[in-house]
Order: sequence, then C-alpha cells, then structure tokens
Amino acid sequence: MTLLVTVFAAVITTAVWYKKADEKMMLGPLCWMFWGASIMWLVDAIFEYAELKAAYFTPAPEDMLNDAFLGLSVVALALVIWVIILLIKDPRGTVRNRLKKK
Repeated sequence: MTLLVTVFAAVITTAVWYKKADEKMMLGPLCWMFWGASIMWLVDAIFEYAELKAAYFTPAPEDMLNDAFLGLSVVALALVIWVIILLIKDPRGTVRNRLKKK
C-alpha cells in the first residue's frame, strides 16, 4: 500500500510538472522525493516478497491500514519539505515583498 500511495503521488506530481513546466513552483524536487520514496518502497516490497512468498499477496487488513497511513505520512512529509523549500527559496518573491511592506 505504501508503494501504491507514493507511486500515485509521483505520477500525479510528474504529470503536473510536465504539463505546467513552471520552474517557479519548484515541482522538480517534489517529483524527486516521491520517485525516491517509490523506489525505496519497491525495494522493500521485493525483499518482503522474497521473505514471505505467496503470503505477501494476502496481507491482514490491519497491515494494509498501517501501510496506507505510512504511505500518506510519507506523502505529507514530502509536501511539508516542499513547502519549506518554497518558503526558503521564495521563487515569486512573495515572502520578501510581504516582509518589506512591514
């Protein structure tokens, strides 16, 4: 479930980045974070499948729920990091202009 959540986030972010092609919003680092998490969960799934074999495809509902929460937590953390990067880099100068007005 973590793999699915992060892959969906990566695909959606990449599609938005490709369609907009707006470097001001810095979607590139967000894409890299989601694709990196997807690769991490893919490697985890491969090793877990090697350990559990067929039992890998019949997880308990509690495990699926925990994995879904973990996947959503990873997506939320990546979004928080992206917002912090946006605030620090301030590509449109919004924060800088607000601070100058005060």
